[in-house]
Amino acid sequence: MRASQMNRALDFVRDALVEASILWWRFVDWLALVEWRQLGIIWLLSLIGLGILNTPEPALWFIFISFGVKVLAGGKRKAEVEARQAGVKANVANLEKQLAQAQMAALQAQVEPHFLFNTLALIGQLIETDPPEAARVHAHLIDYLRATLPQLRARGGGTLGKQVEMARAYLAIMQARMKERLAVNCIVPVFLESAPFPPMMLQSLIENAIKHGLEPKIAGGTITVRAQVIDATLQVDVCDDGIGINLHAPDGVGLANIRERLQLLYGGAAELVIEAPVAGGCFASIRLPYSMMETSA
Repeated sequence: MRASQMNRALDFVRDALVEASILWWRFVDWLALVEWRQLGIIWLLSLIGLGILNTPEPALWFIFISFGVKVLAGGKRKAEVEARQAGVKANVANLEKQLAQAQMAALQAQVEPHFLFNTLALIGQLIETDPPEAARVHAHLIDYLRATLPQLRARGGGTLGKQVEMARAYLAIMQARMKERLAVNCIVPVFLESAPFPPMMLQSLIENAIKHGLEPKIAGGTITVRAQVIDATLQVDVCDDGIGINLHAPDGVGLANIRERLQLLYGGAAELVIEAPVAGGCFASIRLPYSMMETSA
């Protein structure tokens, strides 16, 4: 019985010492970070408060101990606390970066699968009716996949030139499908081809223009891809003269994907602008900070 009581007493003392140690180091950390001016005000208030109660001794001991600890160990402890806080912030920032990369990878992987199946079906039909055209579409598909697959696997960004190369291959395939119903106009200066530009965004705008603007139109129409720099902003536009767009309708998956990725990559420094021209059709524009060339991560 006595041994049990002794063990409980020892456990109580040990727990009390642990709690006291925790409180002591919290007190030291607080002293290390508090400014001298604030500490002086606290000292004055403690003297006044305990002086009113005619017990100034605790206030004097508090002032003496806190002054000694802050002078002797405050600077070193402050550096340790700030280093620990900086480490925590760095870990949080790293986790946020990893989350953003994972989100971008998931968003970037949302590529329209029907395009590949439709193209293969088109090649199968052309093999029987127009073998030379089937060979041309097959070559365009190879060019498209050669430009697309490395970007889907890559962790870094891309360049506008790579996106335009992929867009040309895609549009060539779509022209084979739509024939004279699709005309293409591409205006991208050579000096802008090395500018950093996120993968798959231009492709999504072109797909959206054809699917919702030109394919539903019996006569088809023209799609124009244009790139320019305006006031240090790279502006890449995709215009069509199709059936138009309802600006009050919510974004589809493709446009929502672009907006999310722009937010992840550039914050508020980039935007996707969608307009309905008076003459009809749709005007879509990606605008982001202009850099002269791609930088390695």
